[in-house]
Amino acid sequence: MDKLSYLASVAETRAVLEAHGLMTKKALGQHFLINDGIVQHICDLAELGPEDKVLEVGPGIGTLTVALLQRAGQVASIEMDTDLPAVLAETCAEWADRFTLIQGDALAVSPDQVPFAPTKLAANLPYAVAATIVLDFFERYESLQSQTVMVQAEVADRMCAKIGTKNYGAYTVKLGLLAEYHGRFAVSEGNFFPPPRVKSAVIRFDRRAEQLPEELRHAAMVMADASFANRRKTIANSLKMYFSNPQTYDERMLASIPETLERAGVSAKARGESLERETFIELGRAYLAMHE
Repeated sequence: MDKLSYLASVAETRAVLEAHGLMTKKALGQHFLINDGIVQHICDLAELGPEDKVLEVGPGIGTLTVALLQRAGQVASIEMDTDLPAVLAETCAEWADRFTLIQGDALAVSPDQVPFAPTKLAANLPYAVAATIVLDFFERYESLQSQTVMVQAEVADRMCAKIGTKNYGAYTVKLGLLAEYHGRFAVSEGNFFPPPRVKSAVIRFDRRAEQLPEELRHAAMVMADASFANRRKTIANSLKMYFSNPQTYDERMLASIPETLERAGVSAKARGESLERETFIELGRAYLAMHE
């Protein structure tokens, strides 16, 4: 079988880096994929087609990028490392007419800097900011219908955690307000150069067909954060802790916690990990009602 990414090997990765006088940068969390089978599996899970306009974060030397360019119509990649544009110009030269490189921090790049409205995100994300990017991009890039991303296995566990489990938390709820879990697969340390010290996973989320009004979604997210402010306490005590914190202080909510919970139909003795997505939406509605 022909390789989808000619860069997916230790030898080729080293050759490209050496040709440009570069080394991997630990500070940027650089771990390059060296297994073409994993690259193909990512593209398969993302279900890319010629009609897709793909956004990528952290292309590195272009190992996944060249595969995306063969499967999708257009690709725009956001890269923070100032040493890599010259590398990518070389490795992706064959598809230059369909490839755009954006230099900068993915969390600071605005949607209007991307030359098209992306339909999908596919990326081997920098692990330190992976969870933040996934949530942020679903919020800021309204055209994104799915994200298929490589993340630390523990982060993937939090993303798709089931209610009542130790990994189910505020982040799970907030991501669930925007998107639905589609599928995942494990990736071991030996598939990277250099190998990371953690296990990895590729996970896909699809945007929910019915999106909440922005005001309600943000209110539900606030209540998710507040409900998990202290997992060991009841929701009433957790809300009190959250809204009395100087950074999240809310006098009106402190004075109306019992009424807020009653409006949402939630027992004051309940705990955040026992509440479903729909309950957090009701808590969001109650939160908005308290601020009318």
